[in-house]
Parts: sequence; C-alpha cells; structure tokens
Amino acid sequence: MSGYEFAVALRYTRARRGGSRNTFISFIAGVSLAGIALGVASLVTVLSVVNGFEKEIRARILRVVPHVDIRGAPALADWKRVAALAESRPGVVGVAPYVNGQGLLTSGGITRGVVVRGVDPAREKGVADIGQYMRAGSLEALVPGESAIVLGSELAATLQANVGDRVALVAANSVGSNALPPVRSMRVAGIFEVGMYEFDNGLALMNFDDAADAFAVPGASGVRVSVQDPFSAPFVASDIWQRLPERAHVRDWTLSHSNYFQAVVFAKRIMSLMLVLIMAVAAFNIVSAQVMLVTEKKADIAILRTLGARPSSIMAIFIVQGTLIGCIGIVLGVAGGAALATNIDVIVPLVEHMFGVHFIEKSVYNISELPSDLRRADVIAIAAIALVLAALATLYPAWKAARVNPAEALRYE
Repeated sequence: MSGYEFAVALRYTRARRGGSRNTFISFIAGVSLAGIALGVASLVTVLSVVNGFEKEIRARILRVVPHVDIRGAPALADWKRVAALAESRPGVVGVAPYVNGQGLLTSGGITRGVVVRGVDPAREKGVADIGQYMRAGSLEALVPGESAIVLGSELAATLQANVGDRVALVAANSVGSNALPPVRSMRVAGIFEVGMYEFDNGLALMNFDDAADAFAVPGASGVRVSVQDPFSAPFVASDIWQRLPERAHVRDWTLSHSNYFQAVVFAKRIMSLMLVLIMAVAAFNIVSAQVMLVTEKKADIAILRTLGARPSSIMAIFIVQGTLIGCIGIVLGVAGGAALATNIDVIVPLVEHMFGVHFIEKSVYNISELPSDLRRADVIAIAAIALVLAALATLYPAWKAARVNPAEALRYE
C-alpha cells in the first residue's frame, strides 16, 4: 500500500462533511465506533471480573483445602508411614494428618450439622493457613483432652457462640455402631473466618486425638499434603499414589473442587461469546457506513481511477478508512475497560450504595466483594478479535468501491 492511499483514507476519516446525507453517514460511522468501544470495554471488564473470581476462589479454597489429600479406605491405620513417604517427595513442603467426621453442634436450643475436622495444630501450619484468619482465640488452644473446638465465623454466629462458651457435640460414629452416640460438651476455643462461606458456615476444628476418639477412627482419616507449587499438585499426587504401599485414595485440589473452576470456565466462555457477538454487530455497522460513503464518493473514486489508480488501490483506501474507525473504537474500549476493571472495587460499592442493590450474595458466590484481575493476554486477544471483525466489515464496501465504473460515475457530474 502506497502513501497516497493511506493519506486519502485518513482524509475521508477526518473530513467534516456537510449536508444531511453526509451528516447521517458520519452519524452511522460514529455509532459504529461507539459500539466497538463499548463492546471492547464490556469484554475487558467482564473477563477481568471472571478472572478475579477464579483467582479469589482458588486462593480462598487453598487456605483450607490441601493441595494433595491422601485418604484411607476407610482410614489410614499407619498414617505416619504414609506421611513420611509423602514428605520425601520433592516439592512437598508440609504434611499433616487429619480426622474427618460428621456431627451435630447444639447451643442454646440451636442445632447445626457440621463437618468436624481433627487436626494437629503444630503440623497444620504446614498445610493450611487457617491460623492466620482467626478472629478470636487460636489453633494452639486445641490441646488433647481439653475438649476444645474452633468454629467458623458464620457457624459461630448461627449458634450464638463466643470464645469460652460451651457447645454440645454429637459425633456420628464412623465405625457404625447401633448404640446412640454420646453427647460431648465442648469449649469454644476460637473462631476463624477464611472468606469461603462453605467453610465459615459448616466447618469445626478439634484436636486430632480428641477427634479420633470421638469418631472412633483408628489412626487417621487421611494425610494432607502441601506442595511448593499448587499447580504441580496433580503430578505430585500421581507420584505419591504410585509409591503408596497400601490401599488409599489420592486426590489433588484441582479434582476435589473442579466444579468451581469448571463453572467459572463455562461462564467465561459463554459471556465471552455473547459479548463478541455484540461487538460483531457493532463492527458490522461499519458496513452500512462504508457502503453509504462509497456511494457518496463515487465521483472521487472515478477521478482517482482516471488519474491512474488501480482497483486494488481504491479497495485499500476504504479498507484502511474503515479499519481506522475500528482502531479508534478499540483504543477507546481498551482504555475504558482497563479503567473499569482496575477500579471495580470502588465503582461497584458506589453503584450499590446509590441504587440500594447488592450484586454479590456471599452465601451463593462464597465471596462478598466483586474481584477483578486484568490480564494482558486477554486485552491483546480482545483487541485482535475486534480488529479482525472491523477489517472484515470493510471488505464488501471496499470491493464495491473498486468496481465503480469511472464513466458511469462521472456521467452526471
């Protein structure tokens, strides 16, 4: 493409046209530009929010869920040997046994079903950081024989229990005896809040030895393993499973909570497709503006042809002119989308306060604030898609311009 083709295209883009017909052409071109900008900004913002959801949910899950979980069938009687084997694996940074059980907690006439996890506070620090999210008390208070229990914040609020209060625990016997399970009086030694409603509302922690006795578990229910790189957990889990000397189930966090991430990926794909279609509609508005512009500029095209311009040059002029409109819209859309995505934590609370609405229900989405994670790769992909759509929208009008007959165009001029 030569310089004069770009210069003519730029002149057509910047020209101030008079008359109602030319004003309407300018209006259609402006609508096309605004539509592309809005579509790009929306897609950048939505993908950033979805990425933020994925990142935030993953971070909060990994506060409580082990990277690798080795479970017994039904229990690990020799859990120390399994723990030593897992700890010898390169990349493993922490190993801790646990006991899992279902139970009922009662306080002041209020009863809730909970998952009870027995932990060793000293070892638990190496596989989960619940201790950093204690609102009251500490995990170190889970001393063997003290009948202490640590509750999630939502669970404690439901039971109206505070640190130092007593709650009654009815533990379902994992062995399966016909006898009624005993009722144990437990002292609330702490309250944690990790930010995941599932755990804050339904998880209680006990000392490992006390839980093994309450649920009649020989040894441990399983061993929790923490690795240096969470994304290498599937490979570590596979390696541990191949080395295990006894029957056990090994799962990594990507499998145990795959439903969360599959839902996020599905939502991301569907929303991206919808917004790309909206952006395509806006981009193809360029077709209308370009067809009208070609009709208006037939005389100019004919003059260029008589001066020696080739049909390919005429076609290039209108492709560049239409693509420039798309580029301006893309730049405005990327700038607007990036501004929205990086300030979503300020904008959303302001909108909620102004209109009295609440976009995020913590009990449904597990988080109470709208997160955002703006990624360069997404922005580049969105801009590229929008540019391709804008360029494709110029092909037909440019082809029509290249086929203009100079004699016919100048006959009535």
